[in-house]
Amino acid sequence: MRQWWRQQQALLENWIEGRVRERVTLTGLVFLTAVALVGFAAFASANNLLFLLLAAMLAALLVSGFVSRMGLASLELDIQLPDHISARRTVPARILLRNDKSWLPSFSIQLVGVEKSVFNTPLYFPIVPGGSTLETTVEITFARRGVHSRDAFLFSSRFPFGFAERRARVTMEHEVLVYPALDPLPAFEPFLAEVAGEADALFRGRGHDFYRIRPYIPFESARHVDWRATAHTGALQVREFAREQEQLISLALDLQVEEGREAWFERAVECCAFLAWQFSQRGARVRFRSQDFHVVTPVENDVYAILKYLALVECRRQAAPLGELEDRSVSIGFSAGGRRSNGRAWNGARVLDAASPLLAEPGL
Repeated sequence: MRQWWRQQQALLENWIEGRVRERVTLTGLVFLTAVALVGFAAFASANNLLFLLLAAMLAALLVSGFVSRMGLASLELDIQLPDHISARRTVPARILLRNDKSWLPSFSIQLVGVEKSVFNTPLYFPIVPGGSTLETTVEITFARRGVHSRDAFLFSSRFPFGFAERRARVTMEHEVLVYPALDPLPAFEPFLAEVAGEADALFRGRGHDFYRIRPYIPFESARHVDWRATAHTGALQVREFAREQEQLISLALDLQVEEGREAWFERAVECCAFLAWQFSQRGARVRFRSQDFHVVTPVENDVYAILKYLALVECRRQAAPLGELEDRSVSIGFSAGGRRSNGRAWNGARVLDAASPLLAEPGL
């Protein structure tokens, strides 16, 4: 019985929120005061002219309410967002406002998001012709990763006389998946450069980016012999290049996090997403794993598979230890408790734990 009552109460609240609301403006208060004074004077003096004036003023109120209600009727809102959105990054959103009334236009329509909506920029449409669709673009920013849904909007209009502001609330049932922030925190970029240098040193070979000049190795192809350096040193020297498309970056995210370290886990997720994105853009292979997810990009999927997982991942109080990381790779592990890999170390990987300065809270 109690659950049924709560359902009915929720339905009633939604119905009330969806109804057109009206707020009397200062101009309306002044006009209503004038109506009251004219009405009192008309009945006190029995003056026909005052009665005519009172009737005209009341008619203006009725016409104002009717026109305002018709202006907000049959308005439809649609929002189009990019396919890929990351937290704290400004993205364009297309706002489509359609007037389904075949011939009656809507005037002086204002649109604004309510209740912590990301659409916090008020939009004003002087006129929406009947049967037409108006389009505009606004810049929005999602503050956090995860699924965002149920954005609420408020239509309002003071047309035609400004006596009252009529409002209509619209709640859009849509879900938007927001990736972790891909813009680096202050310490992320130096760490990226350090890891990239380590990867270049580990995966040097035949490519296009010059790496170093080294002595010739027997039975090696003579195509890359540097004759100028050979003449200078008196021994065969070879130009070595950084190998392309063969770098392997292993990222491991330990989901077991103690209570009170949720903020550290969020920064670890952001750092993991930042590294995966940056190395994928550089053409490296990225192996990502956690207790319940494993993928290698671009072999098995693209980098967006990692970002989608990181957008929804949550920490746990208990989780099985992760296995050893890839031997032939630059390995980075994120674990609040340090090295947790079936009782063994993570094969010389860089382990970022709760005490790591890289993931320390900004300002500390």
